[in-house]
Amino acid sequence: MSDSSADSRSDSLLTPPAASPERALRRTLNVWQAIGLSMALMAPSMAVNINPQAAAPSVGRAVPLAFLIATIGVLLVAYVFVRLCQYFHHSGSVYAFVGATLGPRSGVVAGWGLIGTYLFYGVTTSSVVGIFGTSFLQRTGLWSRPPVDAPFLLTGCVLLLACWLTVASVRRGTNVLLTVEGATVALILVITAVVLVRLLAGNAPAGHRFTLSVFSVPPGTAPSALFLGVVFGFLSFAGFEAASTLGEEAVNPRRDIPRAILGTTLFGGAFFVVVTAVEMMGFGTNAAGVGAFGGSASLVGDLGGAYLSPWVGNVVTLGATVSAFGCCLACTVGSARLLFALTRDGLGDRGLGRVSRRGTPAHAAGVVTVAMALVLGVCIVAFSAVPEDTFVWGGTIGTLILLVVYGLTTIGAIRLIFVQRRMPVPMWQVLIPLAALGLLGYTLYRNVIPYPASGPGHWFPIVAGGWLAAAVVAVLSAPGAARRLGRQLTEAEGLHPDEAAR
Repeated sequence: MSDSSADSRSDSLLTPPAASPERALRRTLNVWQAIGLSMALMAPSMAVNINPQAAAPSVGRAVPLAFLIATIGVLLVAYVFVRLCQYFHHSGSVYAFVGATLGPRSGVVAGWGLIGTYLFYGVTTSSVVGIFGTSFLQRTGLWSRPPVDAPFLLTGCVLLLACWLTVASVRRGTNVLLTVEGATVALILVITAVVLVRLLAGNAPAGHRFTLSVFSVPPGTAPSALFLGVVFGFLSFAGFEAASTLGEEAVNPRRDIPRAILGTTLFGGAFFVVVTAVEMMGFGTNAAGVGAFGGSASLVGDLGGAYLSPWVGNVVTLGATVSAFGCCLACTVGSARLLFALTRDGLGDRGLGRVSRRGTPAHAAGVVTVAMALVLGVCIVAFSAVPEDTFVWGGTIGTLILLVVYGLTTIGAIRLIFVQRRMPVPMWQVLIPLAALGLLGYTLYRNVIPYPASGPGHWFPIVAGGWLAAAVVAVLSAPGAARRLGRQLTEAEGLHPDEAAR
């Protein structure tokens, strides 16, 4: 993709010109560390173990087809982020993107929304660490009789460790993210290769064989049901855009950040499609196999035990634990930088808008960590939640918010590129973000309608909507702060004052 327009802009626009050395984030990150953050937040090794089962009741054996369609859809959304990252380089990610294109009030709503997504995803992934970590320790005999609240004890430790890594050094944190996620993905690929070879050789358990029927819709499956499965594929990609929060810390942001986002999306798509296809074939494409697939607690772990050796299941469980921790760390890193950027532009370089001596947003990291702990505490005390509950609840609420944020970002990109014509892009490419809007809207619709009348699901849209409504009320009741945000974004991104919506 062309970045000639971005090349013509002054290098001084890459960071807010008013920032002092003490206030500014440090440019130390390369493309691999940016990829590490996106990969860890997307957490493909965790997602491929727990998300495909949810699609099976809707699409049967065609789960890989649903993930293939989701990959195409997410690439449409990735186009939006790549284009915006070629033009803007800001730690606020969607806050800056939407604020500079649709106005500061909309930017605050988008930024606050993404903070909420990362916060709730932090609750989800820290819960996964508690669940998988306790299971691993129990199965290996290292903690044979854990107490009932053992998963939440591990969850608390994970939140503290993630906060420390965020405060200590983002370079250290992103290196950890890339290392742990890469090792887990490599393990899954090895197991996938072994299963595939046995399927092709015809010596798989229960006589299962290689078949391309996993990419065809079973008879009697309606298109709407297929797109229910696509929803879960789309949710597996959530977090691919996390590298956009490193726009002020990458050495070469207009090159490395778009590459990190696009590379993460392409790899994630290939990984999800191939692994889910082998998973479904490994379990079997008949009714019994699809039923076992949908009821599996850990798809790759169960396949590793059946096709290789029982001890492989323990290794996969450990790998999933590490992957979940990496995702929790990425949530803390991303939400801290978003909160830092929003506060810095609204209130200046004090409080949450101030960086530590290490050049990291330490105060913001502490606040988001406490917020994650409070959400967990409310779920436990008010709703008697267990870790499996906080995992599902946090993930669902975070995703509902994320769909709205992606939608605002896409609308902003359309205005910047195809209405204001601030980038030399052919007009026919407007079809890409329009298609992305259609996908986002339908995904949101399928997650909310039919509206659950009772149970935990009844509260998910209410909490997600309440989080976004809080930002709307704040910006409408504080016009002075909105004007300050507009001036900061205007200066930081080199816009003419008249181009920043009031």
